[in-house]
Amino acid sequence: QVQLVESGGGLVQAGGSLRLSCVASGSTFSINAIGWYRQAPGKQRELVAAISRDFTTNYADSVKGRFTISRDNAKNTMFLQMNSLKPEDTAVYYCNAGRWTAQVMGIMPGDYWGQGTQVTVSS
Repeated sequence: QVQLVESGGGLVQAGGSLRLSCVASGSTFSINAIGWYRQAPGKQRELVAAISRDFTTNYADSVKGRFTISRDNAKNTMFLQMNSLKPEDTAVYYCNAGRWTAQVMGIMPGDYWGQGTQVTVSS
């Protein structure tokens, strides 16, 4: 089993920045990709960004150039640096991890989920 704990959400004005963190514990050797999904009211859940163990990345088109995903394998920690935030980025962000690659995560989520952290971008 893998446990994921997110932090870093909050309220920010449009154009501002936030950094989300996700710490994995348990059977972390089984994890390849770690990423972030988000879900806003009335909208479908979508993959925001994912990163494989070999640091290959996968970004949603809507966040390319604004968000950067990174990971520290030794510390079992993953980060999402979010810059130039827009009101449309407002959502609950969920850390997700699985056995497969970041490209696969773009198609299907991994098996493990965090509890979610709220990101609200005001206009």
